[in-house]
Amino acid sequence: MSENRDYYTNREDSGSINISEDVLASISALAAGEVEGVAGLNAPAGVDLAELLGKKNLTKGVKIQIVGQTVIIDLYINIKYGYKIPEVAGKLQNAVISAVESMTGLTVESVNVHVTGITFESKPEEN
Repeated sequence: MSENRDYYTNREDSGSINISEDVLASISALAAGEVEGVAGLNAPAGVDLAELLGKKNLTKGVKIQIVGQTVIIDLYINIKYGYKIPEVAGKLQNAVISAVESMTGLTVESVNVHVTGITFESKPEEN
């Protein structure tokens, strides 16, 4: 586990439940991958350095902040050319909120979508 990660902790009579930022980031990344028009996540500047040093981050492009009982999520995405950015971003926000809240019981305060690039896909050649 990462050393500098926060956890959401819910204490109950039978014990406590701890959910790490990494888990929240993974849920967000998987939800983002299912939204049509999203080409992929893109790490903000400086994050790729960790990969160069051999530390692969499967949730690059997702930033999580835990504030009390709520979560703030920042997603850095590439979008496919030809899709309407506001529509894709809205669907992405809804998908991430739904996934995180249903799987964790936490309240998502906001999902901030940062479109960092456009992916141009070539059409398959016809035979």
